[in-house]
Amino acid sequence: MPKLLRNIDQNWQIVDEGDSLWQAENDWQAGEPLQVSVDSEPDPSWLEATAIAVDFPALTDGRGLSLAVLLRTRLHYTGDLVARGNVHEDVVHFLARSGFNVIELPEGKDLQTALTWVNPHSGYYQPSVANPETVFVSKN
Repeated sequence: MPKLLRNIDQNWQIVDEGDSLWQAENDWQAGEPLQVSVDSEPDPSWLEATAIAVDFPALTDGRGLSLAVLLRTRLHYTGDLVARGNVHEDVVHFLARSGFNVIELPEGKDLQTALTWVNPHSGYYQPSVANPETVFVSKN
């Protein structure tokens, strides 16, 4: 049973969850959890997935971040978006800002360290999927 970081009501927490039976794009049907690769082209049919996991093949592969942004902004996907595969504590901040609300770290990674680094700042100069407002937005 993997341990995950999950954003629950704007609060990141470590949770125990059972393995999802992820379906690859070729085998996937509406109403099932879908796992896609970082080079997949977002498809509107994915909105019928119970959850979408993006499988990162390498720590240095940022295409999954771009895919998450497209899913959240272009398709307006609101379900669980899971980062899995070769993710590391050092990138959880970027995963969260790109729209992932669940992060599955590989065995042996330190979840407590990841939890510390998932949201290290209180304000941002640049907008993101997770924080569309910046420190420059007027609070009038």
